[in-house]
Amino acid sequence: MARKKITVVGAGNVGATTAHWLVSKELGDVVLVDIIEGMPQGKALDLAQAGPIEGYDSRLVGTNGFKETANSDVVVITSGIARKPGMSRDDLLNTNAGIVASVTEEIVKYSPNCIIIVVSNPLDAMTQVAWKKSGFPKNRVVGMAGILDSARMRCFLAEALNVSVENVSAFVLGGHGDTMVPLPRYSTCGGIPITELLPKEVVDQIVARTANGGAEIVSLLKTGSAYYAPSSAAVEMVEAILKDKKKIVPCAAYLEGEYGVNGLFVGVPVKLGANGIEEIIQINLTTEERAALQKSAAAVQELVDKLNL
Repeated sequence: MARKKITVVGAGNVGATTAHWLVSKELGDVVLVDIIEGMPQGKALDLAQAGPIEGYDSRLVGTNGFKETANSDVVVITSGIARKPGMSRDDLLNTNAGIVASVTEEIVKYSPNCIIIVVSNPLDAMTQVAWKKSGFPKNRVVGMAGILDSARMRCFLAEALNVSVENVSAFVLGGHGDTMVPLPRYSTCGGIPITELLPKEVVDQIVARTANGGAEIVSLLKTGSAYYAPSSAAVEMVEAILKDKKKIVPCAAYLEGEYGVNGLFVGVPVKLGANGIEEIIQINLTTEERAALQKSAAAVQELVDKLNL
């Protein structure tokens, strides 16, 4: 059986670490693309040389062009400028929109049947750019954010409860930014709602810290943004697609009326499988949660409007 082919565009911290997780799980052969000469080639070679030690046979190719990406099954776009302290994700809007648009054109030319996963910020707007530029059906373009935001929330909850992170599930909806909507009511520990296990003020603190999760890391690093957890989240999506897992995870998906949102990519629970987004799962929200989601969608709409797509 031929191995699957995965392209990662952008060989910076997020892209290179994505490639690292992909080959360590032997999900397929990986092509690492970046405009900086020698950088993707060097990282691909370095990762290939870890293969004999780690025991993976995935092939790695580093390149400055897109010819080598031909016939990829999945393409992960991480390219764009990263946040600096004091910058919001939205500050990256115009620069990254240009980068994502040109990258998407190249991807589509060489891999017309691929599924695109967008990781570049501001996430929801960049996913909209990629979808628009690609001309792909909406199920084949998806944004990575909800898994990362949920993982941050799960990490903080497990710490507060002093339990294994595997016991904790968390749900975060909405745009990937300050207006994201963590849902404590749907977050559980060993199947028990966390609202039963933690006092409201602790839950509220965790919700706030989750929404601020990326900025907290940016301010600590000072020169760049998070990459271990974001890349890990992208790889969970790649795996669900390539293994046709039908896994329910929160992702940025194109909504056409679901949750009262129309014509916009916003984070919601979806079923991920071989066809990309195979279903949008609609859960019941309280009036308060629905209002928060509408506010989050409005913030995404504002960015998309600025791009005149």
